[in-house]
Amino acid sequence: MVEPAFATEAAGEAASGLTGNIGVIGVGLVFGLGTLGPGIGLGMLIKGAIESMARQPEAAGQVRTTMFIGIAVVEALALLGFVLAFIINA
Repeated sequence: MVEPAFATEAAGEAASGLTGNIGVIGVGLVFGLGTLGPGIGLGMLIKGAIESMARQPEAAGQVRTTMFIGIAVVEALALLGFVLAFIINA
């Protein structure tokens, strides 16, 4: 059976529109999953720092400094996921 030319053109247009929508959904999924790990990591990091400062208040300065370095490293992972989401969409 031979398909009419307009049917294949319509199928091609539908597929190209679908690809655009899937790309947007992909960006959302990549960024969402990319921030899941850093979110959990930040929670664990801050929880541990607060517990250690409560147990040994005299070491609070050193713990706070180490906590901020850890926050910077974990946030770098979230930013990497953000950039990766846009690279996938391009």
